[in-house]
Amino acid sequence: MDLLASLAAEERWLFPAFLAVYAAIYCAGQLLVFRRWAPRQRLDGASCLISLFHGTPAALAAAGAILVLPAGARSFAAPNARLQDHVLDYSVAYFTMDLLHYLAFLPGDVLFIAHHLATLFVFLTCRYLVRHGAYALLVLLVLAEVTSLLQNVWTLAGIWRDQSPAAARVYGALSPPFYALYTLVRGVAGPLFLLKMAAFYLSGQAVDVIPWWVRISWILVVGTAIAVSNLWIWNLWKELVREWKQAPSKSKKDT
Repeated sequence: MDLLASLAAEERWLFPAFLAVYAAIYCAGQLLVFRRWAPRQRLDGASCLISLFHGTPAALAAAGAILVLPAGARSFAAPNARLQDHVLDYSVAYFTMDLLHYLAFLPGDVLFIAHHLATLFVFLTCRYLVRHGAYALLVLLVLAEVTSLLQNVWTLAGIWRDQSPAAARVYGALSPPFYALYTLVRGVAGPLFLLKMAAFYLSGQAVDVIPWWVRISWILVVGTAIAVSNLWIWNLWKELVREWKQAPSKSKKDT
């Protein structure tokens, strides 16, 4: 809480510092941590590394920025508090760094590029254009990043599972709990909160502080992100179930 209090009191624009930190972490991943990995694996590893430094800290900071506010300030149309702006800048810096990574090295990964651009649009319009509505986005940020630690460890293990039996065991052990948590958050909590958010913004209650095109765009971007996330996890569940069904037959062949 002391860290949150110091951030809340900080008047400087922190985005450049956050971006510099992410750039340093990314370079460390490319040049040091994953230097012995194959080129494509090194790229994925560096991206996961900055995601590790973003996900859980961002979720905790966003939750803290919500909880320190009085109940009356937790509104979809409330003006952004300084601490909320800092948390938004922290995430904007991460998505900017990861977007640069994809544009520079993986320009064909259109889905990730589109996701990052859409996310940056929502965060930037909230932070710098309308300066209201951070409460809604920070709740969504908590829901989006609460699975980040599991997802990144799962991803790194997946990169190495063909080369390392230990990584394959970690990947297999993490898959069911990660899929279950992701499904609960993105398939249940996320849509429920989106419905609440959409009902508020479509009712016109924020018309004086958030233009209609911003409100509608937020709803569309968040709704699309949730739909794509659920399609992704659904396909992973199907693959996992298929592997479970094939496991007995493989065991019989081995014996």
